[in-house]
Amino acid sequence: MKPSLKFVSISHILIIFTLVLNGKQIAVVLPAYNAAQTVGKTYREIPMDLVDTVILVDDASKDNTSAVAQELGIEHVIRHESNKGYGGNQKSCYEKALSLGADIIIMLHPDYQYTPKLIHAISGIIAYDVYPVVLGSRILGKGALKGGMPIYKYIANRILTLFQNILMGQKLSEYHTGYRAFSKEIFENINIHSNSDDFVFDNQMLAQICFKGYEIGELTCPTKYFEEASSINFSRSTTYGLGVLKTSLLFRLAKWKVFTHKIFK
Repeated sequence: MKPSLKFVSISHILIIFTLVLNGKQIAVVLPAYNAAQTVGKTYREIPMDLVDTVILVDDASKDNTSAVAQELGIEHVIRHESNKGYGGNQKSCYEKALSLGADIIIMLHPDYQYTPKLIHAISGIIAYDVYPVVLGSRILGKGALKGGMPIYKYIANRILTLFQNILMGQKLSEYHTGYRAFSKEIFENINIHSNSDDFVFDNQMLAQICFKGYEIGELTCPTKYFEEASSINFSRSTTYGLGVLKTSLLFRLAKWKVFTHKIFK
């Protein structure tokens, strides 16, 4: 006789899920800058029943982000003595995660714009070899505008995404989310150190992944915009947008074998 499902608790389900993924070491990396007010909310929602390692890299914050992270009990807290930029921060994050033997690396902004509660789903997609890369998309569904994304950023997101999809032959809903996960294999086949240390690093990395022929999965992700959440200003957004356009054009030139930029070598 089969056991009744009423005796299977939520905790049992979580334990079973954890055991199923037991062969994969999962690391969550938090690239932080002035995140003292929000890192606690983010960290407390990370499912530690599943995640093996949490790494926070403080990019020379002007507040006490590192101290707060240590008080929270985050095992690996790295502080840059000088600001290396958003891309430089992520490079440190990924280097540390790989050195600790991570099989799945989830990059999550510690500003609490994205919910860590999706980590179970994101991890499962990669652990079961459905996709080697997963993006938490603010655009699928109504997460972006409902969460308070400024309208100019939403419009720019849609225009840039359309441009990139055309040039890169993809059908992604967006390329600009701060919630993304990668299998270890990705880092073995692309060179993240050839990328910028600035915000366009994210976009260059996705372009490298697409250039290598990897497929990217997306998961609907609610988003919150509020005063304490990190956000780049209009000027930096413009610089980022121009960098995105350049990256897409370089991708197409490399595919046509007209010119191969260093990020695609």
